[in-house]
Amino acid sequence: MNAPDLKLVVSKRDPAAGPPQGGISPLGGQRPASAAECGGATAAGVSRFHESAKAQVAGAATYIDDIPEVRGTLHAAPVCSPVAHGVLKGIDPSAALAVPGVHAFIGADDIPGDKLLAAFAHDEPVFAQGTVQFLGQVGGLIVADDVMTARRAARLVKWDIEVLEPVITPQQAHAKQSYVLPPVHVTRGDAAAALQRAPHRLEGAFEVGGQEHFYLEGQIAYVLPLEQQQWWVYSSTQHPGEVQHWVSHALGLANHAVTVECRRMGGGFGGKETQAGHLAVWAAIAANKLRRPVKLRLDRDDDFMITGKRHPFAYRYRVGFDDRGHLCGLELDMLANCGFSADLSGPVADRAIFHADNAYFLEDVAIHSYRCKTNTQSHTAYRGFGGPQGVIVIERIMGDIARHLGVDALDVRLANLYGIEDRNVTHYQMAVEDNILEPLMTQLALTSGYRERAEQIAQWNASSPVIKRGISLTPVKFGISFTATLFNQAGALVHVYTDGSVQVNHGGTEMGQGLNTKVAAIVADELGVPFDKVLSTASDTSKVPNASATAASSGTDLNGRAAQFAARQVRQNLAAFVAGLDGVGAGAVRFEGGQVITEKQTRTWESVVGAAYANRIQLWSDGFYRTPKIHYDKTTMLGRPFYYFAYGAAVTEVAIDTLTGESRVLKVDILHDVGRSINPAIDIGQIEGGFVQGMGWLTTEQLVWNAKGYLQTHAPSTYKIPATGDIPAHFKVDLWPEPNREDNVHGSKAVGEPPFMLAISVFEALRDAVAQAGGRPEAMNAPATAEEVLRAVQGL
Repeated sequence: MNAPDLKLVVSKRDPAAGPPQGGISPLGGQRPASAAECGGATAAGVSRFHESAKAQVAGAATYIDDIPEVRGTLHAAPVCSPVAHGVLKGIDPSAALAVPGVHAFIGADDIPGDKLLAAFAHDEPVFAQGTVQFLGQVGGLIVADDVMTARRAARLVKWDIEVLEPVITPQQAHAKQSYVLPPVHVTRGDAAAALQRAPHRLEGAFEVGGQEHFYLEGQIAYVLPLEQQQWWVYSSTQHPGEVQHWVSHALGLANHAVTVECRRMGGGFGGKETQAGHLAVWAAIAANKLRRPVKLRLDRDDDFMITGKRHPFAYRYRVGFDDRGHLCGLELDMLANCGFSADLSGPVADRAIFHADNAYFLEDVAIHSYRCKTNTQSHTAYRGFGGPQGVIVIERIMGDIARHLGVDALDVRLANLYGIEDRNVTHYQMAVEDNILEPLMTQLALTSGYRERAEQIAQWNASSPVIKRGISLTPVKFGISFTATLFNQAGALVHVYTDGSVQVNHGGTEMGQGLNTKVAAIVADELGVPFDKVLSTASDTSKVPNASATAASSGTDLNGRAAQFAARQVRQNLAAFVAGLDGVGAGAVRFEGGQVITEKQTRTWESVVGAAYANRIQLWSDGFYRTPKIHYDKTTMLGRPFYYFAYGAAVTEVAIDTLTGESRVLKVDILHDVGRSINPAIDIGQIEGGFVQGMGWLTTEQLVWNAKGYLQTHAPSTYKIPATGDIPAHFKVDLWPEPNREDNVHGSKAVGEPPFMLAISVFEALRDAVAQAGGRPEAMNAPATAEEVLRAVQGL
């Protein structure tokens, strides 16, 4: 199983030759698009470095812990419950308060506003009150002169708890009908009748685990009191607007009294969408009581124990199908482990319902979603936001059907695709209008040599008694938009200064995904100036209010379009001014390559800006965008929740050791749809990163709670994310060449979340290898750790 040296795959494509052959270049990007292909653009469509790359490599990029601390800053540490469930009778901080350097214990009595967080369901206390709901729940803070004193003292706080039996698994919660939100049922046709008349039937149950976000920069907030009960909050958050709302709510203030700033995060992945708000609220309450700046940064162990994860799911299904593997009917139960409070579990579980079809038409289907309340951390957003938990179940079913019929799983998948025999409406009544599934999958099967490799793998396995190989090709169809329709809006500001430099500020946040780089390119093209003329600044609630979270893969779609509209207004102001000077129509004024051109004269951008300012022409503007076409009924779950779909497919080849259960991913070929790429290098990086993160979820990243609710895998020593040695030797990424058929910014498509689900091909390839080893792939749960693979190989 020794891996050959990693080689970058370089290939080229004749634009007239149809679907793509071109992939990774030695610089990590697709062939740059020409200006003509980008509609005259010169910044968008080009592979370029991340706007913070040089600063990050040099260690000069500022994160919250790098901000110089104001004199008098104090440091807080959380006081965490030692049990998972019980009646809280009291908390005694006296031993901690006796430690030199400790200033105070901050608890529920110190909250000036609402003692419940301003979360959607309003069901989560700021600090534990009356009961303890999970092991690690924060009951208060110790505030001290320095962080290590605070942490050591926090461990001395005594809890008085009457211990109760915890509920740990979703199956236990479901049996007790313990839910954070009511169950949801989505049906089409008559699934029971379809199953009854189906020529073949299968049923099964399995589980897929959660996933720790494992951002490099942990959760952190730094709160500074200002004058007249105003507050400045530095927060590592994907949702500054929500942090603003939560902090003001807890302090009993109006939103305008709190400003939240975030220049960048050291990773987020969904973990900083809501749960960054907890730290900001806690630090703000401490700062309010002590009237001093307070910083709160979780260490890795506390971060694991306190914060939520990807939702673990448990499934039970019954499926009927014909001799071709064509689905006749499906009944599916989905049990989401939500933890102790709702957080974002409602929309996460909803998206799992929306993606339980993935690429396939479900004619007669009944999906039952249970949002189970357990005594664990409150699980939250994670890349894919429930989509992966929906996609994996139908892909598992496709693999099981293929093995039952003794045919290639790719043929079963192709037979069930949307678009076959005009079947193009989802089970939630959205038409799939931009379907490219069949040509994309067929093209990938050809370019990857899938059929030939499947035969070669069968021959290998016939002569290899210990090492067995497997292969799988799985597709992705992922809906792009927030499922909560109101969040599909964004604002931006574009300022042109008198020297011709441009500043853009928008409501999105930068977590390493390149959002600011893409937005700057969009603005540069709209104004016809070089990319380096444009600077993207920190997200700030005092500049763009009420911004949605940077989530749902919509960061560029929403904020890029809003910034484009703001820049367009400035350009139109300048075009009208120049048109008046030259006596031409405003539509005849062109902005290209740092020049402003009419049929009569060519001027530099800088000279036009200077002259416009002298003539009192507005050189700044705001922009606003709301996603069109989307609507759905939250009660029936029917309608059009998504603006468009992003598509992709991956072929993965794996090997397993049947004596130990160890596995390795050998080869990965990806063909993914990003529309017309705004920055191919960044998009390919997102595809690679999403795939590897998904691979970790399904192979090594195992969360284990014991019966008492203690998370046993709470540090890098016990929780394994993919490392450099896990990257497949052959890792080839191609981009589908077609632009978005919907009117999205520059014809692009979202790329943050859809590639994550390409890694389901890893899990299905491992199940294929287990089957070829004579084991029981239908019994395998995720993650497919060595123990899980060995158990399946041995038929246990």
